[in-house]
Amino acid sequence: MTQQRPALFDLSGRIALVTGASRGIGEAIARLLAQHGAEVVVSSRKLDSCEAVAAQIREGGGKAHALACHIGDMGQIESLYDAIAARFGRLDILVNNAATNPYYGHILDTDPGVFEKTVDVSIRGYFFMSVAAGRLMRDSGGGAIVNVASVNGVSPGPLQGIYSITKAAVINMTRAFAKECGQHNIRVNALLPGLTRTKFASALTENEKARDYYLEKVPLRRVAEPSEMAGAVLFLASDASSYATGSCITVDGGYLA
Repeated sequence: MTQQRPALFDLSGRIALVTGASRGIGEAIARLLAQHGAEVVVSSRKLDSCEAVAAQIREGGGKAHALACHIGDMGQIESLYDAIAARFGRLDILVNNAATNPYYGHILDTDPGVFEKTVDVSIRGYFFMSVAAGRLMRDSGGGAIVNVASVNGVSPGPLQGIYSITKAAVINMTRAFAKECGQHNIRVNALLPGLTRTKFASALTENEKARDYYLEKVPLRRVAEPSEMAGAVLFLASDASSYATGSCITVDGGYLA
């Protein structure tokens, strides 16, 4: 009799929250998690954009809901988790993907307002989203948090100073949460994407000079597609990575190599 192998990537019965999921990498992640059985909460600042993605997931046979949240706003974070607790009573997977990069220019010309906006989303937002998720996960026996950082958190991108600094903070935040939350069976890992073809990265992908500068350092010599980031998140969110915590998976076409 052949022994049945466990379905390591099966997320059936799990509740997953993906932020920044109305487009780009977040949308690709939400779709893939749903394809593997998760009931996905699609979240971003605009409810109609979230509902459009959630509706397409449902039309494809998946389970999805739309909940708006601007993670730079503490009140909206609280409201989001109140809604999740009321509807589901738990959370099994959090993917912190929402991000902002409002400034592309010399670091010495960084405006305080731009600084605060970037920090509010990429540091404070990720931190308190993880705190709220962690409390729900602790109460229900565990879970997985995946933070979408960036290769810029390791090697700062030119003219992307404050964005790169906040992504470095996300990498260390991942390790800090991993160390303190492991005792509650909560795994915390990070994805470090390279340059990906999204609206968010269009200042680089649609600027020939900037794109060519980047691609000269990429062995695969091309920009990634959002779907190429989602598989690493599926791995980190599933039982396939059951002994991985505090890890950073780089998906950058060889850029950091």
